[in-house]
Amino acid sequence: MKVLQSLILGEKVEMTNKQPHISIGLPVYNGEKFITEAIESILAQTFEDYELIISDNHSTDRTEEICRQYAAKNPSIRYYRQNQNRGAAWNFNHVFQLARGEYFKWAAADDVCEPNFLARCTEVLDRDPSVVLAYPKTIFTKADGQKWWEGKSVQKLGSEQVHERFRAVIADFWCLEVFGLMRKEALKKSSLIASYYGSDKLLLAQLSLLGRFEEIPEPLFFRRCHAEQSSRLSPQEREMWIDPQNAGQSKSLGNISSLRYFSAVWQAQLDWQDRTRCFLSLIDYLFAAKTWKKFFHKKAPTKVY
Repeated sequence: MKVLQSLILGEKVEMTNKQPHISIGLPVYNGEKFITEAIESILAQTFEDYELIISDNHSTDRTEEICRQYAAKNPSIRYYRQNQNRGAAWNFNHVFQLARGEYFKWAAADDVCEPNFLARCTEVLDRDPSVVLAYPKTIFTKADGQKWWEGKSVQKLGSEQVHERFRAVIADFWCLEVFGLMRKEALKKSSLIASYYGSDKLLLAQLSLLGRFEEIPEPLFFRRCHAEQSSRLSPQEREMWIDPQNAGQSKSLGNISSLRYFSAVWQAQLDWQDRTRCFLSLIDYLFAAKTWKKFFHKKAPTKVY
């Protein structure tokens, strides 16, 4: 039945039951400008036991044509085209739901990986079961791929102390680790990508409660910065990008991310000491980052003499 449905939808049909070690999920919408380079960097990986799952959110440019050409030539690629744009959150979660590998990685249609990205990250996860996510150093590039600057390492993500990892994640601005290699079973215990912008930090916070992160001390990931990326969008455009069907609706509770972090700690399988330390770390962070600054950094009133 699955094969018949795939043929009707024009999808790539795999006639083997072999489970790949790694699943790479590439969600895309109108990515014709950079997706060729992104796919080529995946196909150039020295670690070859992977599948590439591409979910096209009903692109209106040449994305479909480009992806179908690659899928027709490479049996490790599965291409799915949606009948409407369901938003980035749905698409990111969809490629994960289709994954068959033991490990999982999200790939963006505008980023590039060095050939030994998968091999180096796999070495870490295979060697150390306490690590739930492996990721390399990141180089930020300009739209043309020219090196711009190197991302800074986030300290204590690899700590043995749960509360230190948790605090490190919620204080991290970039959340680049979400494009690392993760254990699929750990990801299943997370909320994945929620329908609000910035939910990737919550996902990483949930993973930090499950195990350690380990950084590969080599720049193997190139994060492209360009005018069309989501971080350049207005708040209204971001709502449309992440979830067009619910854009404009009230998300007041969803935007109170601190409540979600408290919930993550409460639901995690932690002993009372670790749970308490995580709660205290979160309270300390919120006080230092928001309450304290708002109280003391208010603009002083103009004195009238």
